[in-house]
Amino acid sequence: MQVAIQGPWSPLLGRLTLSAIPYTNPILVGTFAVAALIALVVAGAVLYYKKLGYLWREWLTTVDHKKIGVMYIIVGLVMFFRAFVDGLMMRTQQAMAIGPHSPGVLGAQHGYLPPFHFDQVYSAHGTIMILFAATPLLTGLTNVVVPLQIGARDMAFPYMNALSLWLTTAGAILVMLSLFVGDFSSAGWVGLIPLTELPYSPGVGVDYWMWAIQISSIGTTLNAINMIVTIIKMRAPGMGWFRVPVFTWTTLSTNIIGLTAFPILGVVLALLGADRYLGTHFFTAGNGGNLMLYTNMFWIWGHPEVYFLVLPAFGIFSEIIPTFSEKPLFGYTTMVAATFAIAGISWAVWLHHFFTMGAGADVNGFFSIATMLVGIPTGVKVFNWMFTLYRGRLTFTTPMLWALAGLFLLLVGGITGMMLAIPAINYTVHNSVFVIAHFHCMVLLVAAAIFAGVVYWFPKVFGFQLDEKNGLMFFWSFITATAIVFTAMFALGFQGETRRLDYIFNPAWRPMLWTEEAGMMLYLVSIFYFLRMLYVSLRDRVPVASDPWGTARTLEFLTHSPVPFYNFAVTPQVNARDELAWRREHGLDKAQPEAFEPIHMPSNTGVPIIIGMLSLTLGFGLIWRIWWMAGFSLLAIIIAVIIRSFDKNLGYELKPEEVAAMERNLATASIIAEQPARTPLTEAEAH
Repeated sequence: MQVAIQGPWSPLLGRLTLSAIPYTNPILVGTFAVAALIALVVAGAVLYYKKLGYLWREWLTTVDHKKIGVMYIIVGLVMFFRAFVDGLMMRTQQAMAIGPHSPGVLGAQHGYLPPFHFDQVYSAHGTIMILFAATPLLTGLTNVVVPLQIGARDMAFPYMNALSLWLTTAGAILVMLSLFVGDFSSAGWVGLIPLTELPYSPGVGVDYWMWAIQISSIGTTLNAINMIVTIIKMRAPGMGWFRVPVFTWTTLSTNIIGLTAFPILGVVLALLGADRYLGTHFFTAGNGGNLMLYTNMFWIWGHPEVYFLVLPAFGIFSEIIPTFSEKPLFGYTTMVAATFAIAGISWAVWLHHFFTMGAGADVNGFFSIATMLVGIPTGVKVFNWMFTLYRGRLTFTTPMLWALAGLFLLLVGGITGMMLAIPAINYTVHNSVFVIAHFHCMVLLVAAAIFAGVVYWFPKVFGFQLDEKNGLMFFWSFITATAIVFTAMFALGFQGETRRLDYIFNPAWRPMLWTEEAGMMLYLVSIFYFLRMLYVSLRDRVPVASDPWGTARTLEFLTHSPVPFYNFAVTPQVNARDELAWRREHGLDKAQPEAFEPIHMPSNTGVPIIIGMLSLTLGFGLIWRIWWMAGFSLLAIIIAVIIRSFDKNLGYELKPEEVAAMERNLATASIIAEQPARTPLTEAEAH
């Protein structure tokens, strides 16, 4: 039975009224104006240069894993910037609202953010950084790189790959919509129970949070299936399991986590939705509900999710450090074993997030030991990287610096993690900003790996290198800002500052809070250098060779830069673990095929983006309880899936002479080149 809700409701617009538009909030009005201006500039540029058809044919409807990966990265970077702004707003509020005599502006008693708005900001910050920034960025890198590393033409299921992207994008758009239509959750990124229950959060904020995550998690689950099948079934001839690059191994392990963990998140959000929409009592304090049931289920997903992010970061380090040490990775077999050991242990540590919940000494002791066990395979990885660096011919390029900075953040985050694994220490600092600083070290380790990977593989995809000078300025300003902000935050944690404070009652914390704010300003400088790096690189477009670094070791650097849409003119035969290094040693790295064979490629389709946008309207209808919109959207999704199931498009075939022509003129096959319409294969031709 549907639950009665507070406030007005109409059959046409559900709970949506004019009062849901925050036109009286100057911060949100200004944000909307900036977003609208950016949207108008982008739309105007697309129309002025007559690129609308090109965008639809080559990007929005693509099933090319490289383009899908690039779009994942774009979505992730946009959301990363949004989440950074949220973090800047929080730090600024805390720097302003210190002590009872601190002034207030814009309707706030202290600082400039009222408590309800501040709660939404920190909830959005965590949700976006974990699920809509770091996850899409890493998914984008794995989409681009893994098929190239294993010598595949594309992903195993190209259509599913595109669908995963657009479901993730739909979830991200819902989060952004909550800025301008209604509110976002004020119950934290973890959805603190019972605050997410309807009596405590009667508005639409929790619904935005819940449906955005639910829709995007379906996309993540589908991507996990796709990645696992691609790695198992589509490796090039000669690539046995112990010739698979470590980044591909970490991608396999992280997607096994994704396949098994994200459905748990889907179930827990579905049960919460049943409480909010149908009046059930899964997570209520009474009527047979259990608050800790939600907490356990959320963190059974939540802690494997941490390794879902960290393991690909470790894989990136394992590619970059050997390249710029000019040595094979030390301890390959133990590195692979450590990867799966971390993935396995990740399922046995979730209770360390709530040692203080009274589970008892035996239970806390078990999860304390399990948490400490993660340090063993992680230590194996660190020592392997150190031995790879030892007596190597080191080149400190921007990717290498990011990787080394990531190792330092891993050291700090790992040591503080071992401290938090001890229940006695955990009881002392639980819910303090010490825990927040620890977690940010781990997330920023992931960010360092992402930036390392983007700089490392960018020239492979686009055919020109990112500007090194501005890249170095971006690196040093970002890492310095990280050190300033989180050193101060660790100190504040030891001094007793708890998390989620919109008002600072202790003026003695002022120096550290202002230090944090100074670090946030330096982050703004790093963003400037990041954007300048992109601008200078696009302006100059210095072309690069197949191996832009000259010392790369893996298969993706064997093909051309930029990578043709068919990846390899001839499927490579793998002879060694570090295939490119092996070919370089044997003088075969420049060898060209003597003859070409037909290449089968999948056709583009508009169905994934249509389903993604229908998922967006479905989520919006459910959030605002506009039942006709939700019902129509769900029905349209079902119809689109059925129609797609009858689609007889079997892709198309590139003829050998066409491949030869494109190999002579690579500009016609690059990621930005528009391809001519090609006739789909008939069933007879396909067989």
